[in-house]
Amino acid sequence: MTLQAVPAATVDPDLFRQLLRQHAAAVVVITAPGEPATGFTATSFTSVSLDPPLVSFCLAKSASAWPAVEAADTVAVHVLGQEQEHVARTFSTRGIDRLAEHGDWQPGPDGVPLLGGVLARLVCRVVDRVVAGDHTIVLASPLTGEHGLGEASAPLVYHSGRYVALNQAE
Repeated sequence: MTLQAVPAATVDPDLFRQLLRQHAAAVVVITAPGEPATGFTATSFTSVSLDPPLVSFCLAKSASAWPAVEAADTVAVHVLGQEQEHVARTFSTRGIDRLAEHGDWQPGPDGVPLLGGVLARLVCRVVDRVVAGDHTIVLASPLTGEHGLGEASAPLVYHSGRYVALNQAE
């Protein structure tokens, strides 16, 4: 399934980036099994449906993690806690073995890497991939989930081009 083409006259790409920076998003690391297994940092994760349970995330087809995600039947979504900026940075660094650099993971169902110490984790079955411009939207159905795996009580957030913690009033 491919989304319909966008109109010829669209917002300027630089303005588009500036506008999107105003949107705050939770930071997740998505992992996929493979040879090699991989993971990447994303802010495009969202819930799609409660009945049936569905989530989605987007990934550029040019991303180094794309071949593993394209082939994967199972992926894991890890919601990072506010003290895990270093994890987000590791999984967004190009040209390294991100899982080896991170170290705190173990193989899960179908070999999907499961990161330790995260705020929440979902193991999902991929149900569809939708081409959307230079990205692919991956739709997945959560099979299992856990939360409270780390010390954080609040998520890591990305806003205005930087990682931030929520300022929670007690």
